[in-house]
Amino acid sequence: MFKKVMSHSMVVALLIGSGSGAMSADLDNIIYAPELPRTVPVEIGNGWYLRGDVGYDFSTDGDATSFRTFNAIDSSYGTQNYSSSSFDTDVSVGFGAGYQFTDWFRAEGMLEYQAGTFNAASGTGSVPCSGVVTDTLCSTSGAADFNAYGMMANGYFDLGTFSGFTPYVGAGAGYTLIDYDNYNATETCVDGGAACAVTPVNVSHTGEQSWRFTYALMAGLSYEFMRNLKADLGYRYVNVDGGDTYAFDSASQAAGASGVQSSDNGFSRHEIKASLRYALW
Repeated sequence: MFKKVMSHSMVVALLIGSGSGAMSADLDNIIYAPELPRTVPVEIGNGWYLRGDVGYDFSTDGDATSFRTFNAIDSSYGTQNYSSSSFDTDVSVGFGAGYQFTDWFRAEGMLEYQAGTFNAASGTGSVPCSGVVTDTLCSTSGAADFNAYGMMANGYFDLGTFSGFTPYVGAGAGYTLIDYDNYNATETCVDGGAACAVTPVNVSHTGEQSWRFTYALMAGLSYEFMRNLKADLGYRYVNVDGGDTYAFDSASQAAGASGVQSSDNGFSRHEIKASLRYALW
């Protein structure tokens, strides 16, 4: 009996030992199993943002050099210089979308709008005013409002973030549609070989429109005051090429004048811009 009990005990011990070895091997395989690939969620649209801004022009430079004249007596054209001319511009607004490619670089497309006024005056010219007798001279002064619609592509370099503030520099290029309203001028007859028999008259010229190349340079500072929402304040210099301003008045056209009467030399703006940028994801 004792021998049978000892025999059964040895068998049980061997089975337990072999089972422990198998379990240990299995645990080793689990512990040292090669790392399985992990599923990483894909961020769709990461980096896209919307932007809206408003700008204040603290300085606008621009002028026009001369305009064409028409002498109805002999149907000849001439040129008369402006004695003064200037541009005044109002507040600008813009809206667009961009993409943050890296921590250092971003780019965007912007649609912009601004209104302004072109003012001009001339000294005494060598031809009569419209509809006035020969042997008199003419001086003029006038103004035309315009609307400017811009399409700009801008690129920025963010120069690092310090205590939440990120300085940046940038540049942009695009086109601006300058759409002039009527140029309303006052023509004053000046005695020449003959005496003037009329008082100053108001004359309206149809405004022109033209697409003009535009470039811009920017610098500023942005700050993320809420998650995904940044505000920035910066300086921008904008240069708009010259183009057509207004056509001949109706009286001159009836007498045979045709084509554009005046063109400007373009203008540049120095402005302070305040913007909000909202990250979409």
